[in-house]
Amino acid sequence: MANKNVDENINYLFQTILNIETMEECEALFDDLCTKMELASISQRLVVAKMLSEKKVYSDIVAQTGASTATISRVNRSLAFGKGGYEKLFKKEQPEG
Repeated sequence: MANKNVDENINYLFQTILNIETMEECEALFDDLCTKMELASISQRLVVAKMLSEKKVYSDIVAQTGASTATISRVNRSLAFGKGGYEKLFKKEQPEG
C-alpha cells in the first residue's frame, strides 16, 4: 500500500507543476517546496544535462558547474538510458537572443 501512496504523491507533484502558469508561481512553489541545496542540486543536474547534450567534455562541465564527475556520470546515464525527459525539454527551449 505504501507504494500506491508514493505514486499518488508523485502524481500530485507532477500535476501541480503542470498547473504553474508564471515564473513567479514557479519560483514561489520551488522556494516553498525545496531547500536551497535541493534547488542547487536539481538545477546543477539540469545544466549538466544540457552541456552533455551539447557534447561538452567533463572537464569543461566540472569547471563551469562545479559538479562532481560522479554527478556528471549519473546525468550522462540518464541521457543515454533514461526516458528522454531532458531531450524533450531541451527541444522546447527558445533560442537565446
